[in-house]
Amino acid sequence: MYYYASRNPDLKNLSLDTADHGIPALSLSSRKENVLTALSNAIEKYCQEKGHAYAPDWSSWNPQGFDRDGILCLEEYYPNAISDTYKGVSGYIYQVDIIPGAVKQEKTQDGIRVTGSEPIPVCGCEYIPDAYEAILAAAESGAIRLLRFEDMKENTKKIIASLVKGDYENTEGNPAYRNFLADKFSHVIYR
Repeated sequence: MYYYASRNPDLKNLSLDTADHGIPALSLSSRKENVLTALSNAIEKYCQEKGHAYAPDWSSWNPQGFDRDGILCLEEYYPNAISDTYKGVSGYIYQVDIIPGAVKQEKTQDGIRVTGSEPIPVCGCEYIPDAYEAILAAAESGAIRLLRFEDMKENTKKIIASLVKGDYENTEGNPAYRNFLADKFSHVIYR
């Protein structure tokens, strides 16, 4: 069984998108909890809440990785980032068990990446009324790990600050991302 998250209701098939160098592809996780973060894009949500224009082609802000067991490790790069990004966001987790017409199935750390041309049929769906609450429940059960900003080592915070400052200086052509960084990391950018 594989999982995919979307805010779109009633999907009967998952379409492979061509965002990856024009090749139709889709990433699926073997763990339901690992797709919860795909329900919200911090930059998009920030722009909607603040009334800023948002370019949907910008990548999401999901500082995360996986441990050696494939468990999602979600890091909070600024205070309350997890709540800011996921609280109040609803969506759907779709289940897939058959992948027809795949040209290639490549194993990833937490699932597979499918390359092909045919849509993938959905075999089940779970409604997630609040992604933040679902993430907290998954963390409490040990299915994912959260690293809160206040629990980060000072050296890690310094590395994040350096990366953010560099991003801010190098993304003049992306006002949505710059607005997000200026607001969430003003203590780094304006000092």
